[in-house]
Amino acid sequence: MKPRLSNRLEGGLTLFEVVIVVVAVVVLAMLFLPVLAKATRKASRIGCTNNLKQINLAYRIWAGDNHDLYPQGVPAAFGGSLELAEKGDAASTFQVMSNELSSVRILICNGLPGPGDTDHTYATNFNVLSNSNISYFVGVDVTNESNVSPILSGDSNLQIDGKAVKPGLFSVCPNDPVNWSSIRHGHSGNIGLADGSVQSTTDTGLRDRIVETGIATNRLAIP
Repeated sequence: MKPRLSNRLEGGLTLFEVVIVVVAVVVLAMLFLPVLAKATRKASRIGCTNNLKQINLAYRIWAGDNHDLYPQGVPAAFGGSLELAEKGDAASTFQVMSNELSSVRILICNGLPGPGDTDHTYATNFNVLSNSNISYFVGVDVTNESNVSPILSGDSNLQIDGKAVKPGLFSVCPNDPVNWSSIRHGHSGNIGLADGSVQSTTDTGLRDRIVETGIATNRLAIP
């Protein structure tokens, strides 16, 4: 005997039930996507933090072989990057430290699994390195390890009054309205200090750190 049509359709969903399921899925997605995005940005910051820790370690190793001075504190004639760093050339400092840096790739905030730095691209090697291949600024005035408070390095996506800071030499004072742009880590970023530590900061934390340096004008080489 063939089953009746009504019996064969008992296990199926009605159109109304399908609509309810779709709506429920959409609502759940709307609830969890912001949480996922926040976790993604946090993972991105962790990747950048590790990059900056390696960069700061390279500074200290280089200084150990050069009278406790960083490249930006040593004239080019003696193997440093002083003159070029003071012109806003961040690449020159990293080229000087090429033997101490583990890879040219750590100079880019890849952001995995987040967006990271989409404005700069990887260099193939240190010989062709330019500011377009770097995500991190150089603290021009931090010349040795005794400068503990000043900012040695950090994410370069800075803004003043909501406008992006242009590549080159950038001078920032304690009262300047500086902040992080949202393009990498959502209005937060990382800074490295001369003592080798790395801090993740909000916009307010960034401004507080600039005040704490005790320097009237912090000069940064922005790539």
